Order: sequence, then structure tokens, then C-alpha cells
Amino acid sequence: MQPIQGIQLATTQTTDKKSEADQAQQNFGKMISGLVEDVQQQQQAADKAVQQVHSGNAKNLHEAMIAMEQADISIRFMVQVRNKAMDAYQEIMRMQV
Repeated sequence: MQPIQGIQLATTQTTDKKSEADQAQQNFGKMISGLVEDVQQQQQAADKAVQQVHSGNAKNLHEAMIAMEQADISIRFMVQVRNKAMDAYQEIMRMQV
């Protein structure tokens, strides 16, 4: 009877590891989608600020420039995160098992 219980315990541990991997994958996906949404919102805010400057509704040009720079920095950051993720993926694919 003891070996059968050991097998059940090993099966439970394997299932727990799979659920942890699934949870980690979901958390990473949520983080990336949140990053993309933030960048998109900043880009839209910058576009709106530029449109207000062009139409003459904006009183401060420097606020529009700040919004544009924030959007630019956010996009650059997102591109760097993507590049690092792609490098890590390629490194993992090169590993020999």
C-alpha cells in the first residue's frame, strides 16, 4: 500500500507544478497586456495634446511636449522589454536538453 501512496503524492506534486506554471504564464501575460495598455493610453494622451496645440485650444505648449516625451519613453521601454523577452526566448531555444 505504501508505494501506491507515493505514486499519488508524486502525481499531486506534478499537478501543482503545472498549475504554478500556468499561473506564472497568466501573470506574465497580464503584465505585458497592462504595459501595452499603458503605452497606448499615453500615446492617445500625447495625440490629444498635439491636436489641442494645433487647434489653438492648448495654452501651454510645454505640457504637450511633456506628454509626447512620456509617450516616446513608454514606447522605447516597451520595445526594450520585447527585445529582452525575444532574446531570452531565443536563448532558451538554443539550449540543449
